[in-house]
Amino acid sequence: MLFNSFDFLVFFIVVTSLYFACPYKFRWLILLVASCYFYMDFVPIYILILGFTIVIDYFAGLFIERATEPHHRKMLLAASIVANVGVLAVFKYFNFINLNIEILLHHFNYHDPIPFLRILLPIGLSFHTFQAMSYTIEVYRGNQKAEKHFGIYSLYVMFYPQLVAGPIERPQNILPQLHSEHPFNYNLVVSGLKLMLWGYFKKLVIADRLALFVNMVYAHPKSYNGSAVAIALVFFAVQIYCDFSGYTDIALGCARVMGFELMTNFNRPFFSRSVTEFWRRWHISLSSWFNDYLFTPLVVSVRNWGKFAVVFSLMVTFLISGVWHGAGWTFVIFGALHGIAIVYEYLTKKFRKRLSKTVPKIIYNNLSTLLTFLFLIFSWIFFRAKSITDAFTIFRDLKSFGAEPMHGIDALSLLHPLIAILILFMVEYKMEYFPQKFNFFASPNIVIRWGSLIFTGFLILLLGVFNGPRFIYFQF
Repeated sequence: MLFNSFDFLVFFIVVTSLYFACPYKFRWLILLVASCYFYMDFVPIYILILGFTIVIDYFAGLFIERATEPHHRKMLLAASIVANVGVLAVFKYFNFINLNIEILLHHFNYHDPIPFLRILLPIGLSFHTFQAMSYTIEVYRGNQKAEKHFGIYSLYVMFYPQLVAGPIERPQNILPQLHSEHPFNYNLVVSGLKLMLWGYFKKLVIADRLALFVNMVYAHPKSYNGSAVAIALVFFAVQIYCDFSGYTDIALGCARVMGFELMTNFNRPFFSRSVTEFWRRWHISLSSWFNDYLFTPLVVSVRNWGKFAVVFSLMVTFLISGVWHGAGWTFVIFGALHGIAIVYEYLTKKFRKRLSKTVPKIIYNNLSTLLTFLFLIFSWIFFRAKSITDAFTIFRDLKSFGAEPMHGIDALSLLHPLIAILILFMVEYKMEYFPQKFNFFASPNIVIRWGSLIFTGFLILLLGVFNGPRFIYFQF
């Protein structure tokens, strides 16, 4: 079920009403049934995949906690990870791996006998798989008690607000909340609804309207000159941010209405002054997951390598992060580019610190922010392009940027998205530098508070693209 659908509006009202109307002891069941229905609205049969991983990880957690021998604990953890990664490998990466094997064998005049799978990728598979793995890893590390209540554990994996696109929660945060009673709280309800409103503004007014232009250019990159392509690159950067952070705002808002607090997943990433800082602000739940469960253990295991241990671990982490986003060489390149950028920042940290003291702060900071943003929009070419060929076509088209006016593009069609982007950056600028003074939705001035809420709702109705595309990160 899509957040940006009328069906979800009805679903949200009904489920939230039932949640507060039912006695505390039945609320987990209401949410679990609702979450199953929410997920099955996409492809019903794929609920069995979630059921398989839930059963495996539930018992793995129990057995890991009870095991006394270290090697038994490691074997149980390994079995859980293999089961989860195995599901990912089959549904997300099997055809990609098989295709590359076929190409390789073709060069040696051999035929690949393994047939391709004709299956759809289960929606949000990477998200709930990583969340499930974090549970068994934390139980193994002794940071989390194994969950005895099978229904509560199932809800931990399937909690509908963050089921298909995160944030990727940790058991220490969400499991205690699933056991707690959440009485109706007017302030939390209002705060959650405001957050949902802002999320819908990002998705419907900005992301989906920008998508109309971005999709047109990326579908036929050879048909557009450098000026149109450059605009599409900037538009996609804003589109993917508003699409994903808009989903997150709606998810956090839905949960907050019922009294749950999910982790922050975005912190105004376009104000980052480095790629390293960007990943501390962007998809925070994934970045912290990779840091805790991949980068840190890896760098510790090769710590005798000196600086190269960090370089090696960073590159491995970001290559895997690229592949996590999609099964394709474009995503491998995307991950490699970010790995190289962060390795460069790691190796030049002292030099850049000295440089920042010699250049006026306002110039250094703004130039760093601009260069970071330029890197992001260029790296996202590989993220968005359908193939490496299309990506290099876009790079070639950029050579003609500014050489001739756009053709085939109605300038007036760009007006609405530009206004929406301006509103976004004005709000985020004020939130970044004046967080207490300029919170319009929570202003003590009733005119400002209600005026901003009504104005945002009006813009959604006037400029929103309804029944638009799915959220971009649903494919991951």
